[in-house]
Amino acid sequence: MDKNQKTAQESPILGKQSVSLKKPVYIIESASVVGKKEGEGPLGELFDLVGEDDMFGGQTWEDAESTLQKEALGTALGKAGWKAEEVRYLFAGDLLGQEIATSFGLVSFEIPLFGLYGACSTCGLSLTLASLVISGGFAEKAACVTSSHFASAEKEFRFPLGYGNQRPLSATWTVTGSGAFVLAASQNGKARAKITGLTSGKIVDYGLKDSMNMGACMAPAAASTIEQHLKDFGRQPDYYDKIITGDLGTVGQTVLLDLLNKKGIDISGQHMDCGIEIFDAKEQDTHAGGSGCGCSAVTLSAYILKMLEEGVWKRVLFAPTGALLSKTSFNEGQNVPGIAHAVVLESPE
Repeated sequence: MDKNQKTAQESPILGKQSVSLKKPVYIIESASVVGKKEGEGPLGELFDLVGEDDMFGGQTWEDAESTLQKEALGTALGKAGWKAEEVRYLFAGDLLGQEIATSFGLVSFEIPLFGLYGACSTCGLSLTLASLVISGGFAEKAACVTSSHFASAEKEFRFPLGYGNQRPLSATWTVTGSGAFVLAASQNGKARAKITGLTSGKIVDYGLKDSMNMGACMAPAAASTIEQHLKDFGRQPDYYDKIITGDLGTVGQTVLLDLLNKKGIDISGQHMDCGIEIFDAKEQDTHAGGSGCGCSAVTLSAYILKMLEEGVWKRVLFAPTGALLSKTSFNEGQNVPGIAHAVVLESPE
């Protein structure tokens, strides 16, 4: 083997969009804080904290979402036995304008912050960037937080709750919840999972404009990232116990499977969607399922990591998706592009 071949094999950079972490990054602990409706769903018993009132003691919906983040990060740090000053960097974001849920929710922790916006893919985005920083040796410990709130999202993107508009069957229900994760370079005898690979997504725009059908808008981005991940790593879908998207819902799931099947990729045996898992769509009247930054984050913390921690699943590909629109772009008639960031999660062993 010549020097160039050896260097290529040792490089962590794979293909067009992926990175193989030579030094795994460990998710030491996590926390999930959700609203009343989420607590009544199929995963209700697994969440760390379920609010009795979706205002969470705040004066506004935005206050409530900030409280979600504060409670989630505080709980995750407490479970890990960490103090805030031990955390080198904080990677966090939400759906609201200028990320006010994050800014007001996390100010008291006084941790250097990278404010992120990946729409509903923000959980994957934050885990990706924190993993790169830790694996690269620029931090020993970091934390990731994201959130969404049904009422603040409706106010920001759709209609005031008092308007009482009808929701089409393609619509998803924005999850009221926040997920927080504390990551470290070593597990020190305790970890819920380890991150071993990353595939960062690119913006994918199929020209869709229906803000009431987020699943269809985001599915092409999920298909793009999953296809590229498998190609970059040279893997087949059955390499994973589960390939998990964030909040495509039932409509988006159908689109995703169809798009990948056209490329000769069948993930139907492995695919799971957090938006489908978090609610009982028929009993809770959530139509196509759940969505929002908090959807994939709380499902990851409460359910997916539990399955990895217990060894039920050995390896999953976690690929939350985001719709890159704002109320301004939508009102100006712009398309709704999508993005998805994929993270390889393995049992900590």
